[in-house]
Amino acid sequence: MPIKHEFGYLGDTFVSFVEKGVSEERMNFLKDLLETNGFTVLTQEEPRGEDETEKKYTVAVDDPLFNPVIWVYDRRLRTADGHIVNEDYWLQKNTDFKPQYWERER
Repeated sequence: MPIKHEFGYLGDTFVSFVEKGVSEERMNFLKDLLETNGFTVLTQEEPRGEDETEKKYTVAVDDPLFNPVIWVYDRRLRTADGHIVNEDYWLQKNTDFKPQYWERER
């Protein structure tokens, strides 16, 4: 997850970049999650190099104050069924919503 909050223009729209250089599967995951949370999501296919076969995308939202790190760790994002999004879910490592950030040893 990028720490630096990047923003700029995607076409004519001032945006906050969510992620750059992602696969189509990742782009669709982020688009669905962010639209569920009320954001207007903009995507753009990135130009491919000569040796690249997979399409890569830039994902952005039209809210320049959106920072994915803050929204994930501040527990502001929710899934379509109401679960709080944690880092592992955001990074698509797993769909387990507990624990929120770490496991406790008991």
